[in-house]
Amino acid sequence: MIVQQHEVVDMAALLTHAYELGDMIKDSAEVANYLYWKVRVESHQEAQQIIKEFARKKEAFTETERFGHFHPDYHKAKAEVKEAELQLDQIEEIRMFKQAESALDEMLYELSESIAHAVSDTIKVPSNQLKPSGGCGNGCSGSCSSCG
Repeated sequence: MIVQQHEVVDMAALLTHAYELGDMIKDSAEVANYLYWKVRVESHQEAQQIIKEFARKKEAFTETERFGHFHPDYHKAKAEVKEAELQLDQIEEIRMFKQAESALDEMLYELSESIAHAVSDTIKVPSNQLKPSGGCGNGCSGSCSSCG
């Protein structure tokens, strides 16, 4: 019974430290920079218009992708998605948001890796690659989470 009580105390302390770590992350420069550029993208009218167009073109391409090269509009739809991506990359707010998102992602990955390896070197840590190359991978929302 004493052992169980001790485990509860340790868990409470662990949760307290986890919340403190969460607060430190929320107060970090990476999060501040990410949120700043996120607001800038959300309030940029041209960016929002291009983001909607990109989402529409990406959805159209996804429809053609089911049939691959055999779909009559496959290459056209693919080219339109690439063009929309290039338009997105021309907007400074979107470029800066992507950089901030990447920096925050990298920080969170490194923290996850540090925590996992503090427990054991054999614990699997999700890959930080946008497109997992096998094994354990976390995937990603895309190159810009606002864009889809």
